[in-house]
Amino acid sequence: MEQQPSKARMDVKHPYLAMLGLYIGAFCGLFSETSLNIALPKLMDTFHISAGIVQWLVVGYMLVIGIVLPFTSLLMRCFSVRKLIVFALGAFIFGSLISGFAPDFRILLVGRMIQGIGTGLLIPMMFSIVLELFPINKIGSAIGIASLVIMFAPVVGPTLSGIILGMLSWRWIFFIFVIIAAVALIAVVLFMVNPYKITKPKIDGISCLTSVIGFGGLVFSVSLASEFGFSLPVILTLLIGITAIIFYARRQFKMETPVLDLKALKVPRFRTGAIVVMINFSIILSSMFLLPQYIQNGLSIPVAMTGIILLPGGLTNALFSFLSGRLYDKFGAKYLVKIGFIAVIAGTILFILTSSHSSLGYIIFCHIIIMIGIPLVMSPAQTSGMNALPPNLSRDGSTIISTMQQIIGAISTAIATCLLGIGQTAYFSRGGTNEADAFTNGSHYGFYFALILSVIGFILSFKIKDVKKGEQ
Repeated sequence: MEQQPSKARMDVKHPYLAMLGLYIGAFCGLFSETSLNIALPKLMDTFHISAGIVQWLVVGYMLVIGIVLPFTSLLMRCFSVRKLIVFALGAFIFGSLISGFAPDFRILLVGRMIQGIGTGLLIPMMFSIVLELFPINKIGSAIGIASLVIMFAPVVGPTLSGIILGMLSWRWIFFIFVIIAAVALIAVVLFMVNPYKITKPKIDGISCLTSVIGFGGLVFSVSLASEFGFSLPVILTLLIGITAIIFYARRQFKMETPVLDLKALKVPRFRTGAIVVMINFSIILSSMFLLPQYIQNGLSIPVAMTGIILLPGGLTNALFSFLSGRLYDKFGAKYLVKIGFIAVIAGTILFILTSSHSSLGYIIFCHIIIMIGIPLVMSPAQTSGMNALPPNLSRDGSTIISTMQQIIGAISTAIATCLLGIGQTAYFSRGGTNEADAFTNGSHYGFYFALILSVIGFILSFKIKDVKKGEQ
């Protein structure tokens, strides 16, 4: 029976209140994903370690997320959602405390990887549960809030971290995580519901093993490529990961009860929406990797000031993330996604035109343009894709998108890092001697990558169609 526009799959009196803990928890996890980037130089000095070693705080975190994410759909069939969320938030808090009090780098890394368990579980559950608690005509707004979490958290991470580092110790970044996650945990205990039946399907060990090797190997290899280049060990790890993912995918299509039902990818509207979301997430992660570094190293701006410069764009992102869901409910996805990519294309071109002497006003303006476009793509594309799925595939669809986001995020960050180095080398090979100009040139190479992704996304936006739920 087709779901009525005014009726949700599960009747909840206050669905936003039920979602509150998940919204806050997912924000905390994604805030953690970028907020530590700005503190890496400080951690190198504190623990007397190299850039290659400190990068494990990023690699390890994303590695655990990449391993955990594909299992979320299966875990939601085996345990109540409420217990899973409590466990995820508990793991995140525990990991944050370990890192905050860490006496050496090894303990800090262990805590960071435990954090990844919580984040890997929270993100797909947020989008999946939205489809159960809200009626069709309100899903756009609800996913708009979820997209605000997904897009605003990585953007505001460097801003808040820069302010914290300017006033307090780096340890307080982790203690802030604890406070936010604790608030989320209280909200989950008070308001969260269990929208799914527990079926406890038979677990396929081969699928689980190939999932860990495949997704873990892929994230691990592309993360290390940014530091060591495409050396033989990195290439071998990448090939092993890709081979395992292919074997895993083929097995899922053949199984009666798969660990992750990839049949969702056979739905054209979902497939298009997922690819567009993946491209959009690549743009935001690569841009937010390049921009804080360009401001500090290309414009010679102190770290605390860098956070303040990024704040207007972050606030713009928050506003349009909130509005995009409501705009989707009113106008649909196809025009919003096109407008969003046009804004992103304009913003990246403006960043390519920067120099080591560009004014702060110009940088803030460019950032705001991109931060208008990104959320206009994110929420409408994801809502359009998820709405195309039948109820039995909603959990899997959410897990697929979240997994793809994290993997492509790792890949795009690695590519941006490589292009940054190539651009710097190209500048010096032409006889340049200024470090700031070299870094600016490297940043331009990275923004060319974001521009290419934006153009591809704009072309794909013409495949997004607004049709009634149940149609494909």
